[in-house]
Parts: sequence; structure tokens; C-alpha cells
Amino acid sequence: MPPLALASILMIASGSLHAVVNAIVKGGKDKASGRAITDGTSALILLPATLLVPLPHGAWGWLAASAVIHGFYLYALIRAYSIGDLSSVYPVLRGSAPLLTAGVTLGLLGEHATAAQIAGVAVIGVAMSAMIAGRHIGREALVWALLTGACIAAYTVVDAIGVRAAPTPASYIVWVFVQMGAVVVVMFGTLSKGAIFAAARRQWRPGVIAGILSILTYGMALYAFSLGPTAPLAALRETGMVTALVISILILREPVTRGRIIGVLGILAGAALILVG
Repeated sequence: MPPLALASILMIASGSLHAVVNAIVKGGKDKASGRAITDGTSALILLPATLLVPLPHGAWGWLAASAVIHGFYLYALIRAYSIGDLSSVYPVLRGSAPLLTAGVTLGLLGEHATAAQIAGVAVIGVAMSAMIAGRHIGREALVWALLTGACIAAYTVVDAIGVRAAPTPASYIVWVFVQMGAVVVVMFGTLSKGAIFAAARRQWRPGVIAGILSILTYGMALYAFSLGPTAPLAALRETGMVTALVISILILREPVTRGRIIGVLGILAGAALILVG
């Protein structure tokens, strides 16, 4: 299978799993605790693997930057989900990210993408933002969602560069999860003055499930970035919004709007442009 085709498949699968992880975090009573369990679980599972992969020489700086950005990202994400609905917040934060990512990678880093791929990225970004048409999203929730989208674009670019700089993709993947888990647990533990650990005892099961799925979803994304251009692949991950829509309707019982249906069709059209490009 051609590398770019494999990368595209991995990104689409990654997007679907990512929507599941976000629904689990959104569904928890204490979202900070749920996120700490999620990332702590991922770190503990992969900690022994640090003995099996090469040290990520050449990528330590990117790993450090990734840890800091992920910390800001998760704080902004929790704030956004604490204020707004999944169906309103998720399209904004995920829709803004591919546009920002494309601007950085194509404009500043000089990555190449075809005209069809660039058009596909734009269509996905606009379509996801259109999914909130007809729905109310408060100013504060919107601000936190946009900040989250900016963080997503930032860590996407950093990790795409880092995974290519490491000796092997596996080396970067293992270390990014281990350090991210440590940062998140310490950060939320400190901000909550230890309260998340008491809450964790009441909701550890969904957090552990989300932690296992997180390894799969972001591990697949990072490996895909080692195979192809960042912007179109990052945009393909947003096809997970289709899964998020199904979850929000069937499980979270959130209403369907015309804008959401049009948005999903737009995402699929954008994905088709990227795949044929």
C-alpha cells in the first residue's frame, strides 16, 4: 500500500476514535479528573515501552514544546466543555484547527500540497464551523473553543516535525504519551489542590477506557504524519466529526439541526477532495 494511502486510512480511523474519547471526557462529571485518568493511563501503559524504543535524540526539544502546548490545550478543552455543549464546542475547536495548521505548514514550513488537497482542507474547516449554525454558543465557550483550536494546530505542527526528527516514529509516540501523562496529572492535580484524585476513584473506568483509546487515536495520527504532508492529513482527522455527530444524537441526546447535516456532508466532500488530490 502506498504510504500516503496508509496515512489517510490511519487519519480517518484516528478521527473516529478521537470523537469517542472526547465524548467520554465530556460525559464525565469531573472533566479534569477524567482527563487526568485518561492521560495518566496512557502514560502508565507505555512507560515500559521506553525501554524498548530508541531514545528520541533530535526530538527532545519538540517533545518539550509538545508537552507545554498539550497542557494549555487540555486546560482550554476542559474549560470549553464545562461551559458549552459537545455539538457546539467540538465543531469550532476542530474546525479552526485544520485551517490554522494549513496556514503554518504551507505558508511557513514550505510543505507541498495539491490544489485539490488545499481546497479539501478549506472545505472541511468551513463545514465544521457551519455545524453550529442555528445553535447558541456563548461568548466564553466560543473563546475557549477557539483557543483550543489554536492549541490543536500548534501541537499538530510540533508533533508532525518531532515524529520525523526522532530515530523512529515509535520512539516519539511512546515518549510523547509518557511525558504528556506526567504533565497532565501534575497540572490538574495542582490546579485542583488534589481534588481530582478523590474524583478519580469514582470515575476511573471510563477514564481508563479513554486512555487506551487515546494511545490508538493519537498514535495512529503521529505515525501518519511520518508518512505524508501535515495539512491534508490533519484535516482528514476531522472526519471524526461524523462519529461525534452520531454520538451526540444517539448517546448524549443532543438535537439535530440542518446546519449539522450540511456540515457533515461538507466534511465528507472535503475529505473526498483530499483523497483524490
